[in-house]
Amino acid sequence: MNDAPSQATTIDSAEVKHWHTETDVLIVGGGGAGISAAIDAADAGAKVIVLEAASEAGGSTALAGGLIYMGGGTPTQKACGFDDDIEEMYQYLLQASGPNADIEKVRLYCDRTLEHYDWLTRQGIVFKPEYYPEKHTNTPNEAALMITGNEDAWPDNTHAKPAPRGHKPQIKGDHGGIPLMKNLLRSARAKGVDIICDARALNVIKDGEMVVGVAARIDMQVRYFKARGGVVLTSGGFIMNREMVADYAPRLARGNYPNGNPNDTGDGIRMGLDAGGVGVNMDEGFICTPFYPPKQFVESIIVDETGNRFINEDVYHGRLGSAILDRPEGRYYLIIDSRHFEILSRPPMGGYPVAGTGESIEELEQELNLPQGALINTLTAYNQCAKNAKDPTHHKSPKYLTPLDQPPYAAFDLTVGNGAIFATMTFGGLDTLPTGEVITAEKQCVPGLYAAGRNSAGLPRCAEGYASGMSIGDATFFGRLAGLSAAQRHLD
Repeated sequence: MNDAPSQATTIDSAEVKHWHTETDVLIVGGGGAGISAAIDAADAGAKVIVLEAASEAGGSTALAGGLIYMGGGTPTQKACGFDDDIEEMYQYLLQASGPNADIEKVRLYCDRTLEHYDWLTRQGIVFKPEYYPEKHTNTPNEAALMITGNEDAWPDNTHAKPAPRGHKPQIKGDHGGIPLMKNLLRSARAKGVDIICDARALNVIKDGEMVVGVAARIDMQVRYFKARGGVVLTSGGFIMNREMVADYAPRLARGNYPNGNPNDTGDGIRMGLDAGGVGVNMDEGFICTPFYPPKQFVESIIVDETGNRFINEDVYHGRLGSAILDRPEGRYYLIIDSRHFEILSRPPMGGYPVAGTGESIEELEQELNLPQGALINTLTAYNQCAKNAKDPTHHKSPKYLTPLDQPPYAAFDLTVGNGAIFATMTFGGLDTLPTGEVITAEKQCVPGLYAAGRNSAGLPRCAEGYASGMSIGDATFFGRLAGLSAAQRHLD
């Protein structure tokens, strides 16, 4: 094994004595963003090489549920009887992306959402035109379409007209990432893209200010790849890098279920920073605690250690997880009555233990060590809201306002550290233009360097507002633009 270059700096091209190979576009990472970048770069006429650290390409996208956030009247939406509008989608995504939203990226993504849908279908991806109407983390059958975030929950439903925009590639169950990546990889290989696995990128190579290649370790040897058009970084987030999470996103460190693949260690982000890029939104990420399915638990109430509700219980599980991790020292309970006991044999997906039971709400209150009378008052007020079909305090949808008035009662423990699942992944990354160019703190492009997917800060910027499908939609769409930009730079 020859000496590997340092992983803390870029390499001067003058130090490279022998280039292993040359290509037009070099892509680091073979997940959804990287393979999408490869397809459009190849379609533009570029020779493309993808370096993938794992033994198989696919990345975190292949492990995901596969939902893709698209709207504005896709063929699947229309086939299922839904009229959607690009402006409504834009207003919703702008809100969902949070206070740090990249307005240009949100605007472009929405304006081209129908084109992106068509592009995906051209790669062989099938969306079964069937709507799944229940609260779930994904469609459990082969249906393509569902509501995946807070579209119909307050306050988001006051900003934009709700519509189902989550599109899952056809497969039964929560495995949509498999057919998605299978088709993308097949399309890329058919276009001549060379995907090299077990190839770990180490350093960016520069000629002056220009990025011209990458050093990678393959078969215990460091090899140097030259890129005539540019390098596209698409190697995932940093949720598997505990030090980076602790340094940049300490709130995510409170989670106990890192959501990603083992190579989500931030290497691409580090390489981009070394090359002159800047990180943005590094403290944010996805947080969820899946209190549904089963859907019946949306009819519950969720209280903290004061015995009071603090959220509308029909929210997407990411908003609940974010609210809890904002105050992790608190205690949290999901309260149900006997009508839900028949599903206790398959408790909420979040893995919550039963914290207490009671023949009456007073008994449950005592068992949970809540302030005397607090839970009684909360439940009395909630049951009155349910009878009136109106929740003026927390604005829970009337269709989920069901009285909890049939004792006995039970409580699940949602408290951090008591067994509940809190899944996390990162949203921070390199600052990029919508077309993929990595930019500096002064907003200047780093010549020859591009990024997409979780190596860049894209559409998802906010844990509280996130909707399933935003990540894969972002990765595939902006991956395409980054690959095309790199190809055009060479071909021009």
